[in-house]
Amino acid sequence: MAKTILMVDDQPNIRKLIEGYLTGEGFRVVTAENGRRALFLARQEQPDVIILDLMMPEMDGYSFLQAHRKERNTPIIILTAKVEENDRVLGLELGADDYVTKPFSPRELTARVRAVLRRLERDEEPLQAPIRIGELMLDEQAHRVTLQGETVDLTPTEFDILSILMHSAGRAFSRFELLERLPGDAIEGYERTIDVHVRNIRTKIEEEPKNPRYLLTVYGIGYRFSES
Repeated sequence: MAKTILMVDDQPNIRKLIEGYLTGEGFRVVTAENGRRALFLARQEQPDVIILDLMMPEMDGYSFLQAHRKERNTPIIILTAKVEENDRVLGLELGADDYVTKPFSPRELTARVRAVLRRLERDEEPLQAPIRIGELMLDEQAHRVTLQGETVDLTPTEFDILSILMHSAGRAFSRFELLERLPGDAIEGYERTIDVHVRNIRTKIEEEPKNPRYLLTVYGIGYRFSES
């Protein structure tokens, strides 16, 4: 069955270009011209990946991200002309998985979509047994994280980073190593994105995110996960 992509952009020519290219690559594509329409379609169609513009009328991409993340953890690729670092960081903080700037190559965008999907379809890779550290448990087979028995909602990228760190608890990873180990190639070689994802993870698993118990900073290197 073809994977469904929700393409959200207020420019008809962009929607038409991406819809035509992705359809030609075997995807099923639905489109929306603003975040409000996208929320409706996301609930109705339950897409596998969302490609999201930021600057749109009625409801912009940031507002859509905030609303959609309360309902589902669909992988989201931001596609926008906003190139400032603060814009990129804000999008990632709100739960985006990747960031592509305009002008863009449809071929590259398709590769990013496939890479995000590969992160969700790792059936050919051996799944490791569930791991428990303190009151936190990560189960790769169920793609589930729980804290004190309660499910923790993570984006696919957040889950992958946490899995890497937890399965090598005690080992320090540089930001670049974490980027290199993420499945697929959707994440750009942009180490600042790791900091944003780590901050997001901490807000979800730490009682005091600024004084973490689990996900620790190794100054001058990167991050490691506590062994207990």
